[in-house]
Amino acid sequence: MNIERPYRRVDRVGAQILEILAEISTKHIDISHLGFITFTRVDLTPDFQKAHIFFSVLQPQFPVDEIVLEMNDLAKSFRRFLAPELHIKTIPALVFEYDDSFDRLEHLDALFKQIHEQDDSRVD
Repeated sequence: MNIERPYRRVDRVGAQILEILAEISTKHIDISHLGFITFTRVDLTPDFQKAHIFFSVLQPQFPVDEIVLEMNDLAKSFRRFLAPELHIKTIPALVFEYDDSFDRLEHLDALFKQIHEQDDSRVD
């Protein structure tokens, strides 16, 4: 009797890491001085050695490059709090990366609005 999982173990562990990091950022590590940071996704290597943590920032207090540097400086602290909560043999090294998908979405939305406004002006 072979029961299939809904998705791969790497994906399940990545989702668990995402939940734990959100909890860590609210209870243990204060990152509010950087802006409102939301962890959006985790790309975990198949051997669980490295996890790329993607985040977005609302109301950034610093340039995005500086926020990425600050988050990567805090990676060891996040990992230290992550280790007791994550029940796997190897705790991955954390690499924080800015998720620019929201910026691209806003840009596309602005382009669509501009096109719509141009179409409306031609109708008149």
